[in-house]
Amino acid sequence: MPTVVIASPKGGAGKSTAAILLGTELAHAGASVVMLDCDPNHSLTLWADRAPLPDRIKVLSNVTESDIVRTIKQHDTDGQIVVVDLEGVASRLVSRAISQADLVITPMRATTLDATIGVRALQLIAEEEEALDRKIPHAVVFTMTKAIRSKQHSGIAESLAAQGVDLINPPLMERAAFSALFEFGGNLRNMPAQGNMDGAIENAALFAQAVYKRLAEGG
Repeated sequence: MPTVVIASPKGGAGKSTAAILLGTELAHAGASVVMLDCDPNHSLTLWADRAPLPDRIKVLSNVTESDIVRTIKQHDTDGQIVVVDLEGVASRLVSRAISQADLVITPMRATTLDATIGVRALQLIAEEEEALDRKIPHAVVFTMTKAIRSKQHSGIAESLAAQGVDLINPPLMERAAFSALFEFGGNLRNMPAQGNMDGAIENAALFAQAVYKRLAEGG
């Protein structure tokens, strides 16, 4: 089954949030998901420790550069999807994880700074493609977006699209429920209500469906 790598060299871009939303929504849909915590901040582990893990999810902590490839291959088996949450730097660990990916997702806030730094993840992917002599499917998802899209957001989206970058729709909105996952653990369906829960669940589910569609088309 596929390996999805969440990669951005910028901290605070929403990598761990995207990883948790993707993993929990895929599990809710019936998939078995193994989540690898490769971030020194251990965000996935902190989330996993807050409450019993949702059904069909396993979290592996402290995955390092020396064992990332072996760990991915060990769990990339029939019936499982591997989701890898990486550190917010351009490192050898990140490159090794990208080399194993069936899809790389780069979370990016719709700001000039985030876009400028986030594009470095696309450069890392291009370098791995050259080294491996194969295409590595990748896409950008905007995170912490507002209901009304700013001119800056629209301009960045248009610029990326003009460069042939795959943009995942819908973007992940700025929602209280998403950030509260790190306080309560679990998933959006069993945590205490935070704001517009129906909107948050719909946003997360559509994001996961868009990712799964790319995986299915890639397979």
